[in-house]
Amino acid sequence: MTKISIIRDEAAYAQALVEFEAFFDNEPEARSDAGDRFELLGLLLAKYEEERFPFPRTGPVEAIRFAMERQGLGQSDLAELLGSRSRASEILNGHRELTLPQIRLLTKSWGIPAQALIAEADAA
Repeated sequence: MTKISIIRDEAAYAQALVEFEAFFDNEPEARSDAGDRFELLGLLLAKYEEERFPFPRTGPVEAIRFAMERQGLGQSDLAELLGSRSRASEILNGHRELTLPQIRLLTKSWGIPAQALIAEADAA
């Protein structure tokens, strides 16, 4: 096994990614030497990707629309969840911000991370 070090270039990234993906077929036990290596590689890869390939932050509307698409839900499902068709429409059209109870409800019911529902989108 090679020594783990900070990923600073594309070659090191590719090497770490190959080793990390090899664990997918036989995921190691947590808190074992192999498990610690797997976790550490994941952290290093995530850090490199975050710095090298930053994703623009999205706002709450995009997070809701993404969750709806992924879960096969529509605006009527959001209206049912929130108890109001007009409220769902206003939120999806960006005319109304989410309230704290709505954020909690969306997080609990649809699994949308609260952070995604309170984040401001990057300027286009």
